[in-house]
Amino acid sequence: MRFLTRSLMGLFLLSVTLGLLAYAGSLVRDAVEVRMSREPFMPRGREREFAVNVVTARAETISPVLSVFGEVQSRRTLELRAAASGPVIELAPEFVEGGQVQAGQVLLRIDPAEAEAARDRARADLADAEAEARDAGRAIEIARDTLAAAQEQAQLRARALERQNTLMDRGVGSAAAQEEAELSASSARQSVLSARNAEATAQARIDSAATALDRARIAMTEAERDLQDTVLRAAFDGTLSGVTLVEGRLVSANEVLAQLIDPEALEVAFRVSTPQYARLLDDEGQLQTLPVEVVLEVFGTTLSAEGRISRDSAAVVEGQTGRVILAELGAARGLKPGDFITVRVQENPLPGLIRLPATALAADETVLAITADSRLEELPAPLVRRQGDDVLVRAEALEGREVVAQRTPLLGAGILVRPMRPESPQADQQAARQAEEGPQQAPVAEAEMIALTPERRAELVELVRANDRMPEEMRSRVLSQLEQPEVPARMIERIENRRGG
Repeated sequence: MRFLTRSLMGLFLLSVTLGLLAYAGSLVRDAVEVRMSREPFMPRGREREFAVNVVTARAETISPVLSVFGEVQSRRTLELRAAASGPVIELAPEFVEGGQVQAGQVLLRIDPAEAEAARDRARADLADAEAEARDAGRAIEIARDTLAAAQEQAQLRARALERQNTLMDRGVGSAAAQEEAELSASSARQSVLSARNAEATAQARIDSAATALDRARIAMTEAERDLQDTVLRAAFDGTLSGVTLVEGRLVSANEVLAQLIDPEALEVAFRVSTPQYARLLDDEGQLQTLPVEVVLEVFGTTLSAEGRISRDSAAVVEGQTGRVILAELGAARGLKPGDFITVRVQENPLPGLIRLPATALAADETVLAITADSRLEELPAPLVRRQGDDVLVRAEALEGREVVAQRTPLLGAGILVRPMRPESPQADQQAARQAEEGPQQAPVAEAEMIALTPERRAELVELVRANDRMPEEMRSRVLSQLEQPEVPARMIERIENRRGG
């Protein structure tokens, strides 16, 4: 009886178990059928919105500024050379590097012993020449008196011969007397010729003495000039440069001793390209005297001066291009010849120009403007000038429109954007962050976490390591977060946006 009861109980439990298994199988089958027959759930997508910095385009009359590099130089630079040779016996206290000297000031003296000896010899030669000139003058006076006496005697002999000829014609004279008179007249004429020859010789002596006197005077002048050349004086007020001379040194003739620079006559020489040079010409092809500003910036210290363009180079140096322009400077406080400075030339005003950041203009000279529905539109903007970090464009279609200030490869026509205007402090902060991080899409919840595949994790790690603008402390923190199984979605978005922009 007990066996039968237990057998029936076992059969009952087995039947219940089989029934429960069958019911469970039916539930699983129904669930699978319902799952297979259900349509897949597709999450509704949201359009990506980029935050961009914008500026308002306003047309105005702007004077473009041509910025180039140049060198300060002096219009009056004189090389001080030794006109005589010898030891230096005296130096002015101001004859040092950077010494200030006045016009006519004695800078140095060279030993004048040789020059004084040469002057004395020239003076003695001059005295000899003057004595010879006086002797020649006396000699010619005697020669002239001798000639006059000879001519007078010749006239007497001629009259005596005439009387003898008259007597012979009357028949009362003798042939011997007539012949003697003729010989006397001939001898007198010969004496006249000798006196004339002596006068010519005396005149030649006068000329030779005059020439010798001129030579002696020239030699005396040269000797005095050589003596004066032993003293070196300043030709104008200025500053000495390149001084290497000390007292007692032996200098040679024509040796460069220093340079005298006029610090008040400064000008700047700068080179421009040929198109830039053409913009500085007027309608007649003449270079305009435009105002210029020169700036020297060194370790936070700025030295500046103003001036005007004065002239340009007469020819182009072989092997170089462009044009060299020179501008005279006014009061140039602190500037020295040789300074390498920045030159800003203010050109003539141009109407209808729009100033935009250089990052707003693409290579094809187009900009992105924002439409009424906050979408981007590409408009042409022909470039006129580049002004540092800005550009000057001329485009009537941009008047009053908002233009994207920083273009990136992620931005294009038709993209939905959120303008970040710089009028509010909050917008200024967002604009600064946007300029550093690039375009971003709509905010993502910080709490959202994403599991990364090994390939994507390695890509993100490589992007972080390649970003040289990220501080080392932040880089270490980001790399440690990327090693976790799940990473914040906002951090992934920032890393990818940096790559895109």
